[in-house]
Amino acid sequence: MHLSALPSRRRILLAAAVAAATALATSGPTAAAPLTAGTTDNQDRQQQYAAAAAEYGVPQSVLLGVSYLESRWDTHPGQPSTSGGYGPMHLTDAAQVASTPSSAHVDEDEDPRGDESRPLALDPAIAARPSGDLLPQASLQTLDAAADLTGESKETLRTDALANIRGGAALLASYQQELGGPVGAGSEPAAWYGAVARYSGADTEDAAAAFADEVYDQIGQGASRTTDDGQRVALAATAVTPDQSGLHKLGLRRAERPDGLECPVRLACEWIPAPYAKYGPGSGDYGNHDLGNRPAQQKIEYIIIHDTEGYFGPSVGLVQDKTYLGWHYTLRSVDGYVAQHIKAKNVGWHAGNWYVNAKSIGIEHEGFAGHGTWYTEAMYRTSAKLVRHLALSFQIPLDRQHILGHDNVPGITAGNVAGMHWDPGPYWDWSHYFDLMKAPFKGTGTPHTGLVTIDPDYASNQPAFTGCNRQPPGVPTPPPPAAPCPLRGSSSVILRTAPSIDAPLVNDLGLQPNGAPNTMYISDHGARASAGQTYALADVQGDWTAIWYLGQKAWFHNPASAPTAKWANGFVVTPKAGRTTIPVYGRAYPEQAAYPSTIPYQAISPLQYTLRAGQRYAVGGVLPGEYYRAVSFDGSVPGDRTVVRGANQYVQIQFGHRVMYVNLDDVQILPGAVDAPR
Repeated sequence: MHLSALPSRRRILLAAAVAAATALATSGPTAAAPLTAGTTDNQDRQQQYAAAAAEYGVPQSVLLGVSYLESRWDTHPGQPSTSGGYGPMHLTDAAQVASTPSSAHVDEDEDPRGDESRPLALDPAIAARPSGDLLPQASLQTLDAAADLTGESKETLRTDALANIRGGAALLASYQQELGGPVGAGSEPAAWYGAVARYSGADTEDAAAAFADEVYDQIGQGASRTTDDGQRVALAATAVTPDQSGLHKLGLRRAERPDGLECPVRLACEWIPAPYAKYGPGSGDYGNHDLGNRPAQQKIEYIIIHDTEGYFGPSVGLVQDKTYLGWHYTLRSVDGYVAQHIKAKNVGWHAGNWYVNAKSIGIEHEGFAGHGTWYTEAMYRTSAKLVRHLALSFQIPLDRQHILGHDNVPGITAGNVAGMHWDPGPYWDWSHYFDLMKAPFKGTGTPHTGLVTIDPDYASNQPAFTGCNRQPPGVPTPPPPAAPCPLRGSSSVILRTAPSIDAPLVNDLGLQPNGAPNTMYISDHGARASAGQTYALADVQGDWTAIWYLGQKAWFHNPASAPTAKWANGFVVTPKAGRTTIPVYGRAYPEQAAYPSTIPYQAISPLQYTLRAGQRYAVGGVLPGEYYRAVSFDGSVPGDRTVVRGANQYVQIQFGHRVMYVNLDDVQILPGAVDAPR
């Protein structure tokens, strides 16, 4: 879901934020003098952590644990996170937050509710509300504090990994000193809980505690990985029972957590309700969600992953507006804090497709799909815990057929396809996200089982996208010139018309109706497959693999030495014998005969794509034809708040970048190995 910005307000907020940054929960940072001296210019990253820890008297395990929870030790050289944080220690800069533009991704004529029987047109003035944000006060300007403590320039702290690590160590030491805790060679990791909690930048006690708990859990588990700049770093597993007494000294507020909050117990979560309220004279003038009785009345099939295309505070402000949209949760980048707005039993307006809205939970993540910023590890972890909790609670499979990005949701009709959203975008790390949910992408097949699951190495897979910071709403045709985006890790593989790096990209008729190749423009996902998505195998030639994609063979580079996909097992659909083509749908609605006289028939409208004989598409499940009727505030319209079910059944398939549906009567469901390419 994408919001928009108002620069003048942003400048006011920034001025207030920078002023507030000097009045943290405790007093400002206390200078922590280096405890040792010496050059570290030639050390590897592991040694740099050790040297910085010794220099400022921070236990090495604490420094490594905090850095891991901020960035997984990655450098993201010169590129800020959504929270304006830089480097492996995520040193934050409020000026960066203020300078990051937001996308006006909600068009005047867009209907995020996605229901033709009750269209929703947003007031353009509301859609243009500001999305430049204040982050929690303690997180706004740690870059300045680190510069004061280390003597390094802010530019060096942004771009140099060693300087950044030293800055983080100095901040931790200053926080520890302010809390009266021990600093130096004799200090134990257990004594640093309060300093770690403050480093989170959280403005609530439970969020700060959740961050610190994650750090100490990671210290207990250990970790080892290669960073984005090729450095091998390890954290030895060490059992620590932290002293949590320092947490209360931070003076943070305690969030409201009423009974019935749908969050895991250890998650920092607060109830900030979206209004269910009238705002006009008609029974249809209400917002910003619909009442329901899920899962008793209708099964929840999906969890939809969004990003806000704006900052946390204004995004939460918008979901509290009865004339705007409604989603179930918003997550904050800097510390992973969660706000719940709508109970799972009720239907949010977030996906732009009423069939999906009626069967999904929408989760917004503070972030930008293509501005060059990165999603923090703290937010990934919180989101993964939340999604796993919801999936287990509502029996939603933890796979990419049910945990969808907003960019995987289909348009309801052919005319809606081009205006559908593309968040969270190609930089969301789906593979790591599913690892955190304890549902990693695994190879389940062989070259003969007929399916592949996309799974490139995120760090080394760096497609040459263009147009970052310049995404227009609607059809993703790049306005010239489209400048190159910084090369960075991505979950997406690029699809071509032939097994050659020089071949044109494939065509998505919904985005390029003239049949032209799609593009590398950041918001144009018409020639991409994403990590975790499973496709039917179409061909293999050398280092190239072809899948069936939007009615055509689509080739991606998949060398055995550095594979970008895993062999998979499962089922596929193909048209029944004698059928040359069959229609493809963006929603799975019942047949006309299923509707009672009190509920108008909702047309079953095919998209512009067709599934042709000889093609195969991976099955994501068999679903009943359903339509949830909800068009009035009080349920007074005849037939309201009921689910229409018919004889129609649909098969969800991975047809392109988005999932789509075919009528079960039109297809055969076969094991992927049957007639698979050899």
